[in-house]
Amino acid sequence: MAKENGYQRVTIEDVAQRAGVSTATVSRVLNKSNNVSPKTVARVETAVDELGYVLNTAARVLANNKTGNIGIIVPATSNPFLTSLLEGINQSAITSGYNLLIYATTKQATIQGGVPLPLNEGNTDGLLIFADSVDERTLEHMHRHQFPMVLLYHEPPPDLTIPCVLLENKDGAYQLIEHLIKNCGHRRIAFMAGPAGNQDSYWREQGYREALADNGLPVDPALLGTGSFHDWEAKKQIEKWLAEGLAFDALFAGDDTAAMASIVALQQAGRRVPEDTAVVGFNNDTLSQYITPPLTTVHAPTSEIGRTAANKLLQLIRGEQIEQKTMFSTQLVIRQSCGYHLADK
Repeated sequence: MAKENGYQRVTIEDVAQRAGVSTATVSRVLNKSNNVSPKTVARVETAVDELGYVLNTAARVLANNKTGNIGIIVPATSNPFLTSLLEGINQSAITSGYNLLIYATTKQATIQGGVPLPLNEGNTDGLLIFADSVDERTLEHMHRHQFPMVLLYHEPPPDLTIPCVLLENKDGAYQLIEHLIKNCGHRRIAFMAGPAGNQDSYWREQGYREALADNGLPVDPALLGTGSFHDWEAKKQIEKWLAEGLAFDALFAGDDTAAMASIVALQQAGRRVPEDTAVVGFNNDTLSQYITPPLTTVHAPTSEIGRTAANKLLQLIRGEQIEQKTMFSTQLVIRQSCGYHLADK
C-alpha cells in the first residue's frame, strides 16, 4: 500500500494481488468492460470491498484527457419537474462512470462581455442545456468550438445543428382542452402561460387555441394569464382574476406546479375544485396524484427524457453520430380535478 499524507492508500496493485488477477483486469472491471467473466468480476469486487479501494478518478481523467464530468444548465427553481429530469440524467451519468455538475441560474447564462460560463470545456466534457437557459451567442460560440451539447425542451437556432430532445406539447394540450369541453361540459376555460419565450408554453397555448376553435369557442383575451410554471406566479394570477370578478369554469394552468398552486389559491378563496372551477395541468409530476382533488394532467416521461438526453450527450463525447431531434409523446391522465365524474354522461 502506498503512503499519502500519512495515510495508507490502497492501490490498484493491491486489489490485483488480493483478487489474484492482473492490474489490467482490475481496470477493466472498474471501467465496466464486458469482456471479463462474471466469476472474475466477483473476485475483483470482493477485493475492492475488503480493501476499501477508491478509484483515482483524477488519474483516470489525466490519462484520458477528459474531466469525467457532464454538466447541465437549468433555471434556479424548486419545481418538482426538474427533480425527475435530473434523476434520469444522473442515472445515465453514473452508469457511464461520469459525474453530473449542475449550474442553476436565475437568468440566461452568457459569455457576453467575456464572462465565462461556470460549466465549460475546462470542467466538463459536454453540456445539457435546459430550455432557454443559455443565450444564442453562447450557443454559437460553443458550437463553433465543437463542444458537445444537447438541448433539452428547446430547438436550436435555425443555423445551428445542435441535437435536441423535445416533448410533444401541442397534441397533449389539445386533448386536454377537448376533454374539458366534450367530456366535462366546460366552456369558459382560462389559460396560464409559462415563462416568456418558452417553447413548451408556446405549443401548449397553440393546442389550447386550436381545441377551442375546433369546438366553436372563441379565445377570450381576458382568460389568458401567466403562471410562469411557478407556484407563486400562479397564485398571484388567480388572486388577480378573482379580484377582477372574472368568470371561468375551468383552468389550464400550463404545468402541474402552477395547477397545484392554483387549486390551493381557489380553495382558499372559497371556490370548490372541481365543482366551481375545474383545474388541469401538464407533466404528471409525482405529487399531482396525491393532492386534493387529484390532478387531471398530461403525462410527460420526464425521467426518460433526462436519461435519453444524457445518453445522447455521452455518445457525442465518444465521437458517435446521433439523430438531431428526438421527440417524446404525451398521454392524457384523467383524475378528479377536471370534474369528469360530475359531468352528465
